[in-house]
Amino acid sequence: MATQLADPPHEQAPAPAAPGPEATAPAPQPAAGACEKCGARMSPGQDWCLQCGAGAPGSMSGGGWRGLAGVLAATAVLVLGAAAAGYAALSKKTPRTPVVTRTVAQATPPATSAPVVPTTPAPVTPLTKPPKIPLTASTPKTSPTTPIVTTPTTTPTTTPSGSNTGGSNASEEKQPEALLLDTNAASTYNPYNYPAEWFGDPSLAIDGDNTTGWSAQVNPASAPNLAEGLVIDLKSSHRLTAVKLITGTPGMNVQVYGSAAKTLPASIVDPAWVPISHLVVVKKRHARIGLRNKSKAYRFLALWISRAPASSVGTPQAPGKVTVDELELLPAK
Repeated sequence: MATQLADPPHEQAPAPAAPGPEATAPAPQPAAGACEKCGARMSPGQDWCLQCGAGAPGSMSGGGWRGLAGVLAATAVLVLGAAAAGYAALSKKTPRTPVVTRTVAQATPPATSAPVVPTTPAPVTPLTKPPKIPLTASTPKTSPTTPIVTTPTTTPTTTPSGSNTGGSNASEEKQPEALLLDTNAASTYNPYNYPAEWFGDPSLAIDGDNTTGWSAQVNPASAPNLAEGLVIDLKSSHRLTAVKLITGTPGMNVQVYGSAAKTLPASIVDPAWVPISHLVVVKKRHARIGLRNKSKAYRFLALWISRAPASSVGTPQAPGKVTVDELELLPAK
């Protein structure tokens, strides 16, 4: 819409003719292109007066305030429409983008089972089976020992009390005294190498005290069979007639062997060993075992135990044992 920034200069009207007596003054009309209200000049096509704001003839403001009211109403409608559109836009929920979850199948490795380890109860006592008896025996070196002291004395004759009739006194048969052995003469005879802790102190079997003694554990793997014993080193050759034995485990099977070798035979099956007694079952605590070949002298004597009594077998958890509380060697006459 075209507007003017300044009012144009007014044109001077022609001088009116001198009024005559019969003439009357015409009513003033607004100039063409001028505001009807204030008379300011308006350009062609200008709808509003720049001085007073009145509408030009034929414009929307021709109706006066009605035209302005129409403009305001239209403006209000537009504002309300814009507000409604904004509210609708704000109140409308934004659609969420669907989230697509893809599951990727992974190859599951085959389950491997742990190897099954068989469980075995821990043995309380090591079980050692007797090894095969060797056909040939090796001769181990023997440690030097103190020479044995022997006492070739005889038991004094005892004379019973005489009778009232004055008869002669009868004398009893003389009995030989046991050989006096050195404290280190006895040793454990263990040709099959059982654990050393299975055996007691062998010197206790020849200490003269029958309340102490040597012991040997019964192997639960081979019970009641045994394969061990006591060996006596006489230091020199002696002829023997009997062995006196005191044991705390009556019922065991024993046999006496003798050897004239210069060194101790390594195995009981060595030909150097000679059985000089029968296999004997010791039924009582005190036993006397007679020997054969009394005319032959031996340096080594072995008390070989081959079987334990049923009362001494024990269990794998509590193995039994056999004992030799005292061992004496009686020399031949």
